Amino acid sequence: MTGMISPSARRISVLGATGSVGEATLDLIARAEPGRYDVVALTAKSNARRLAELAIAHSADFVAILDASAEAELRESLQAHPDIKIGVGEAAIIDAACREADWIMAAIVGAAGLKPTLAALEQGTHLAFANKECLVCSGSLFMDAARRHGTRLLPVDSEHNAVFQVFDTARRDHIRSITLTASGGPFRDWSAERMARARRSDALAHPTWEMGAKITIDSASMMNKGLEIIEACWLFDLPHTKVDVVVHKQSIIHGLVEYADGSVLAQLGSPDMRTPIASALAWPDRMTAPVERLDLARMARLDFELPDPDRFPALRLARQAIEAGGIAPAVLNAANEVAVAAFLREQIGFLDISSCVEEALAQSLNEDGMPQSVAAFEDVFVIDRLARDVAERFVSRVKA
Repeated sequence: MTGMISPSARRISVLGATGSVGEATLDLIARAEPGRYDVVALTAKSNARRLAELAIAHSADFVAILDASAEAELRESLQAHPDIKIGVGEAAIIDAACREADWIMAAIVGAAGLKPTLAALEQGTHLAFANKECLVCSGSLFMDAARRHGTRLLPVDSEHNAVFQVFDTARRDHIRSITLTASGGPFRDWSAERMARARRSDALAHPTWEMGAKITIDSASMMNKGLEIIEACWLFDLPHTKVDVVVHKQSIIHGLVEYADGSVLAQLGSPDMRTPIASALAWPDRMTAPVERLDLARMARLDFELPDPDRFPALRLARQAIEAGGIAPAVLNAANEVAVAAFLREQIGFLDISSCVEEALAQSLNEDGMPQSVAAFEDVFVIDRLARDVAERFVSRVKA
């Protein structure tokens, strides 16, 4: 249980509290000195019991759960805590995002997080976001809205947070390129033939990071890195040709910035999401995080290699999407979400994920009712829905 709340406490909301990023955020808050943070609102998709436990532990004012079938369990779990208000459904998730806070963590995975994150963005506060899909699907609109509302965007993905820490925004004309590192995932050393036979359990066995199922599968296909390329283009205002990717199996260097004079600045840290979250949570200050300290002498070596474009076509597809612009990035994201879900249900093969995305990119422009540009956020939601239809047809054909 948190202690007495200081009048100067930073008011915090966590969207996606029961996911890996949300849990890590609340772990840091629990370890902070008493009174430093005041938890305003927490949300979850369907894990009612865990949401209730977190709300009680952090004395949250409001909780919201998306899945209506979990409402009864949530209310039962909180019946001894009538001071914690309860909301159910998408409108309640957005209500949580709109509650007055100084710092909001947007950690709802996928396009489902777009509307709540937009609602949080409009508060004009500090928005920490692990939802890369917001920038992938609506990059220009999202960045314009952040500027309009005076919102400070704090990236939480380890790679973008690393670049954020060493990126000299005041002298961006001196920046030659940035590099995002990739672990390579569980299939880093697998042949294409072996990847074609990969099962769900194989793809979920990440060698370095502990993440949710969807992000872990994206790491296995390297689509996660493709989405991160697009996110970085918008976040740091760079063309994709200045965003490089290298495979770094130790996951110690998370991001690098190369300057015109040949200097390369890098951020290093143990592969623990609490480091980038702590960076965002305390920004512009620093806070103590319970992560393993680096022992470079014991580590002895750091390895790097270029990703294989033949075994991991997701990187090529992501670069094609950001270069094409318009609806392409949102189509890429929607099709990938459908394909990953189908793979997790064991309805399609692992290599079918990239094939589904490639087909959706090729066919979506011809889909009836598909917007030809992204002029408003409503266009993003239409593109997402119609691209999912194209991807679902691919899945149905492969299943048959």
